[in-house]
Amino acid sequence: MDPVSRAYAQKQIDDGYARLAASLGVQGKEQIAPAITAARAQVREGRAGLAELRRADARLDSGAARIAQAQRTLDTKRRELEAGRTELADARARLEAGTARVESGRARLDRGEATLQERSAQLPRAERRLARAEDRIAEGEEKLAFGERQAAASDGLRFVSADGTTAAASVTFVGQTDALTAEQREHIQDVAGAPADEGVEVSYSKEIVQDISSIFGPAEVIGLAVAAIVLLVMLGTLIASGLPLLMAILGVGAGVGGTLALSSAIDMASITPALALMLGLAVGIDYSLFIVHRHRRQILRGMDLEESVGRAIGTSGNAVVFAGLTVVIALAALAVPGLPFLTVLGASAAFTVAVAVLMALTLTPAMLGFIGRRLVSRRAWRKAAAGTTVATAATAATAATAATADAADAADATADRGWSRVATRHPWLTTLATVALLGVVAVPAGSLRTALPDGSAEPPGSSAKTAYDTISDRFGGGYNGPVLVVADLPAGLDRQGAREANLDVADAIRGTDGVRAAVPVRVDDDNAIGILQVIPEDGPASAATEQLVQDLRADKQRIADETGSTISLTGQVAAQIDVSEKLSEALPPYLAIVVGLSLVLLLLVFRSVVVPVVATLGFLLSLAASFGATVAVYQWGWLSQVFDVATPGPIMSFLPILLTGILFGLAMDYQVFLVSAMRESYAHGEDARSAVRSGFRHAAPVVTAAALIMTAVFAGFVFSHLTMIRAIGFSLAIGVLVDAFVVRMTLTPAVMHLLGRHAWYLPRWLDRILPDVDVEGAGLAKLLPPAGQPREQREPVTVG
Repeated sequence: MDPVSRAYAQKQIDDGYARLAASLGVQGKEQIAPAITAARAQVREGRAGLAELRRADARLDSGAARIAQAQRTLDTKRRELEAGRTELADARARLEAGTARVESGRARLDRGEATLQERSAQLPRAERRLARAEDRIAEGEEKLAFGERQAAASDGLRFVSADGTTAAASVTFVGQTDALTAEQREHIQDVAGAPADEGVEVSYSKEIVQDISSIFGPAEVIGLAVAAIVLLVMLGTLIASGLPLLMAILGVGAGVGGTLALSSAIDMASITPALALMLGLAVGIDYSLFIVHRHRRQILRGMDLEESVGRAIGTSGNAVVFAGLTVVIALAALAVPGLPFLTVLGASAAFTVAVAVLMALTLTPAMLGFIGRRLVSRRAWRKAAAGTTVATAATAATAATAATADAADAADATADRGWSRVATRHPWLTTLATVALLGVVAVPAGSLRTALPDGSAEPPGSSAKTAYDTISDRFGGGYNGPVLVVADLPAGLDRQGAREANLDVADAIRGTDGVRAAVPVRVDDDNAIGILQVIPEDGPASAATEQLVQDLRADKQRIADETGSTISLTGQVAAQIDVSEKLSEALPPYLAIVVGLSLVLLLLVFRSVVVPVVATLGFLLSLAASFGATVAVYQWGWLSQVFDVATPGPIMSFLPILLTGILFGLAMDYQVFLVSAMRESYAHGEDARSAVRSGFRHAAPVVTAAALIMTAVFAGFVFSHLTMIRAIGFSLAIGVLVDAFVVRMTLTPAVMHLLGRHAWYLPRWLDRILPDVDVEGAGLAKLLPPAGQPREQREPVTVG
């Protein structure tokens, strides 16, 4: 670019920042570069002033020399006068002749004395001027030394690359960057991108180009489409498959809409509505599906429509309540770490899940009554009618007891041909193989490292990724994430003393390994607080930068001893490290609270002390495997091209605790729906091991469909337009797949088969004090006549 074009582009850049400041509350460029420029200007002015003062000093020295010369001349005249007087005494006789000469000499003497007095009067003023000049020289030397120190403090800090091809600038907004609207972000890019017309390539950081106003993108739509296909294959009609989708969308609309309505009053993280959307869609579809599937199965067996809806709510509806309550507990417990953004995130997701439960229990049965028999396809009705005819003929040909035995044998034979036969034929082998498989997948979790994602995690070719890589290449990775240092300066300092004390702190900080530059930014009006900017050698998410922050905090005492100032670290990088440490410390108590509350809940649901323990141990295996797979892909970089992982790096700091809470709730969902079916068979009189197979046969199809739907919804977020949500979607999708198909549908039947009737062990004293919530609907079955019996043949049932 020629000099004229370069100058024009620079003018447009400066004009752009001025327009941003006027229209968006931009406080301006960082004050570091202007401070450095001002310091260097002060150095030049100080040097020029010093030279002028030295020239003035030389002139004063010359004047003093002239005064001394006049003094010597005067002394000579005095000696001549004395000599004249001697001659006068000797030649008194010639007095009359020399009177004129004497008078003339006396006049010259008077003039000389007057001149001497005048010069003597000027001498103090000249001495005072000389003293003031010396003071100004000393002050100039002090300013020069301070300016040189300040200029030296900027060593290693650049805003124009060494090759002169790249310039970096940062702006500070009034308020949070997340609060910028899409229109404001577009306006910023239009103004700052004006020099692009002159051949300047302009890139923006992710804080400017990341627009969180849109939480639903193409990838999420694909996930919903896959869920719709699974529903259609399972339920057979568009009406039946569309009902759970409709319930989920309505529930998400209410839940996420309520969350966004509070966004103006409550600060929330950018992924809060996206996470609520993800969970609301997944559980909303599943909860309605469980009720619809139960109702569909009942009416195909000949149950009256109205009664079927009631029975579905009384059985599957109970399971939905307790499954949803487990998820809500896990999400609400995200308040345990004490981080406001995580508390809001958990509360928002919990609210959306609660709305999904309410929709499943209220609007779903109303819609089932409205849809009626159209829920089932004609083909399914014909198949059910043919099965009823065969069953009627068999009943007429045999005794009732023999028919019952044959039906049980047929059911067992059917169960033995399914996956439950594979899982329970060799339960010890199944258990050991499953545990070993999950253990291998969990191995990468041992190297888990957490941090908040930076621009390096953005998709290749995006503006944010380009800006991050360009700054890293031209200036160094640390420019993408400076650390702010706040220094409490010694008391009683004047302005200059406070600025020098701030420089002392910068000099002390530069002695720490990993510091590329430490630059004083400003001192407050009270001369008590100093602000410095520290540029690390590496990027904000690197282990070296994390170590630098820890080293600086460890050096607080050394710095205080050397400078008398106490430092504290702040800024986005330090805050991210603090958040990661706090979340790591909070994970064990959080897990204990969630597991403890859920164990109590499962104890009420299953009336067993063994089943909740088995469920929890299975969840821990699922969680470890999910962590391992996430670390392998997003931190180690395995299959990074498949999952569009631009730059493998640390896992998002709050993903572990978030995954723990969400996955535990969802895992307990499948545990409730699968094992409650086993409990239902056992409560209705089946042998414990037979109940495992028959319960599995009844629940496996809907659990399989629910797991596939939830996996599809979560997998849709793996390629989301929001980078931060991608790893969450991946970890949840893997977690649901592993937990549903490996733990709940393989490991759990094997362990339950091994335990037999001991799986339902409950001490008598505990049985007496526990309320019977009857999730499986055994009490309901006792009160109501058998399903399919005509209404006119039913005897009145007395309750109470």
